[in-house]
Amino acid sequence: MNTPLASPLFLALTIVTAANVSQVARAANHNRLWYAQPAAKWEEALPVGNGRISAMIFGDPFKERLQLNENTVWAGGPYDPVNPDAKAALPQVRQLVNEGKYREAAALIGAKVMAKPLNQMPYQTVGDLLLTLPHAGEVVDYRRSLDLDTATATLKYAAEGVRYTREVFASAPGNVIVVRLTADQPGRISFEATMKTPMKATVNSEGKDTLALRGQGGASSGIPGQIRYQARVLIQTQGGSTTADAGTITVTSADSATLLIAAATNHRSFDDLKGDPEGRVTEVLEAAAPKSYRELQREHLADYQGLFRRVTLDLGQTDAMSLPTDVRIQRFAGGQDPHLAALYYQFGRYLLISCSRPGGQPANLQGLWNASMNPPWQSKYTININTEMNYWPAESGNLAECVEPLIAMVNELTVTGARTAREMYGAHGWVVHHNTDLWRASAPIDGPNWGMWPCGGAWLCLHLWDRYEFGGDPADLSRIYPALKGASEFFLDTLQEDPTHHWLVTNPSISPENGHPFGSAICAGPTMDMQILRDLFANTVQAAKTLGVDEELRNRLGVARARLAPNQIGSAGQLQEWLEDWDLQAGDRHHRHVSHLYGLYPGRDIDRRDHPDLAAAVKKSLELRGDRATGWATAWRICLWAHLGDGNHAFEILKFLISPQRTYPNMFDAHPPFQIDGNFGGAAGIAEMLVQSRAGEIEFLPALPAAWPTGRVKGLRARGAFEVDVAWSDGVLAEAKVRSLNGGTTRLRYGSAVHEVKLAKGETRQWTGR
Repeated sequence: MNTPLASPLFLALTIVTAANVSQVARAANHNRLWYAQPAAKWEEALPVGNGRISAMIFGDPFKERLQLNENTVWAGGPYDPVNPDAKAALPQVRQLVNEGKYREAAALIGAKVMAKPLNQMPYQTVGDLLLTLPHAGEVVDYRRSLDLDTATATLKYAAEGVRYTREVFASAPGNVIVVRLTADQPGRISFEATMKTPMKATVNSEGKDTLALRGQGGASSGIPGQIRYQARVLIQTQGGSTTADAGTITVTSADSATLLIAAATNHRSFDDLKGDPEGRVTEVLEAAAPKSYRELQREHLADYQGLFRRVTLDLGQTDAMSLPTDVRIQRFAGGQDPHLAALYYQFGRYLLISCSRPGGQPANLQGLWNASMNPPWQSKYTININTEMNYWPAESGNLAECVEPLIAMVNELTVTGARTAREMYGAHGWVVHHNTDLWRASAPIDGPNWGMWPCGGAWLCLHLWDRYEFGGDPADLSRIYPALKGASEFFLDTLQEDPTHHWLVTNPSISPENGHPFGSAICAGPTMDMQILRDLFANTVQAAKTLGVDEELRNRLGVARARLAPNQIGSAGQLQEWLEDWDLQAGDRHHRHVSHLYGLYPGRDIDRRDHPDLAAAVKKSLELRGDRATGWATAWRICLWAHLGDGNHAFEILKFLISPQRTYPNMFDAHPPFQIDGNFGGAAGIAEMLVQSRAGEIEFLPALPAAWPTGRVKGLRARGAFEVDVAWSDGVLAEAKVRSLNGGTTRLRYGSAVHEVKLAKGETRQWTGR
């Protein structure tokens, strides 16, 4: 696409003068990203979404592009990837691991155990809506923005003496993307609208006001494409004329135009493709069409702001707030823009609301936004860290509803994972390895050194338990318990006795994606597995006890948990990553994954006060690994340092995360390439610096950096079903308020001061830490 930046008519857009900057200023909405030029590439476009459909908006005055997604447009169709030779091969694999023949074990796994096909299915794009506008004069006063408070992308500019405005939002109640074009003079809205896609598809105009794109998901790795989808654009105008010709609709001299975009597929569930995409989009547009733009907007704001406005965050304000967001990202490491960290946090919450809503799919590697037929890592669900990280800020950020798609996916994985457990391992319960996709594939993929990890489902169960700990709803406990129970039953059947120490361990497994010194990643009982299983078994026991069920299972889990391999401290004072002290001999000392530190965060195995020796070993491991890694791995390090109580160190890493090396101009995380997990991990890290909660305790300002001496946060959630407000000044707690949603008892901690409180349902208690 030729961008206006190449045109002399557009030179005014590239210059940000002092006068421009002073006008932007602090009276503007603090939760707003803004730019002085259009997006020249996808990572500069602005995202909107409603949890099902989404758009990336480029903001070109001459040729607007809205890149569209629908969250069930994936390649392939239902399939069973379990290797039929796996079950017979596993005993020999385990013996080879026990004998220290790791290369041979990996070779056998590659030949007999890995999934068929070896890859999973990619998430795919719907296509683009293109608007061509006939401006002939110079464009001035350009401003492109994304208002997080209203979830609306806005473009304002002037051309030929006319001021133009475009607004775009994605309505969850209406299930449409709404585009509004207006001008300050009548009869000045003219454009051509068409659609295009790299997918196998057709584009037609229907009547004078509708574009219809009918497409099909692609084939991948021998699995035929079975998704059928349709996207429709309904164009409504005031004044002027509208004509249609061969997939193009032309609007001429209208006063305003409103475009309603709907998209749907034939997907009803991971094993049911009997939906009617045309019927679905037609029904959506018939419901939305009679409503005025203002009605659609009011519905959208009531829904969205009911979620977003639960939490407010103020970390301080400086003159840097007056600069465009891309410039602020470039300068953030200078340390004079605390507000950008608050904006980054709220952008994370905005993204989660926009890409993960009840009834939709969970946030994948790119959330909901993807322009490719085969994006990096297929933009699927990588569950050895990335999918879990997507939901780290959800509970503390008061967005419990956004976790519902993840819970729904776990429940579906208990079905496909039970098949994998039975056919691959000969075990009860359910299992999923390090990735899954729309079809809930659960066998190991990619290769032995990446995919032979059986704890993906077990880790996902921690989010189910978090839902109960943060909400305290007995109904939640009842609905998550079968998944916890099934995951635990699988490991009761498959844990092996380590021949040296006689501990119970996973075998075969890996410490995710990190190779040990013996030519492979395949091993037995890596530290992360043991930490995850201690959490899983403890949570399952507590759930069963609370529900008054499965006493025999509780006893078996207690016995097995006591025999799991313990955390161990190695020769350099580090927390060992493996059963043996191999860390200093590993090929990549600065590996991106810090899997063995799961026990500190997000796990429950290590606490800096209860286990100071293990916390010191975690610190040593972090020092050996280094602070800088890929986007998501950098974010994990922020969270870990926050849980070590070192806010200044966490902030130094945050400065790297919010830099051009790890943050694109539109604030998307740069792995690179784009992965959304870093946005969510970074947002979680900021929250964990301000408030942390474990069962029975809420800690205020546990890792407050010196860079944020004064601030306030309202509406964070804590375990035990509490809401928390915290204010501080000159680095010292000024006031904390705790509201109980259910009634209950908890400890409040600030530094060395601890105070136990008992609150009735709805009661608020104020505390100053003294």
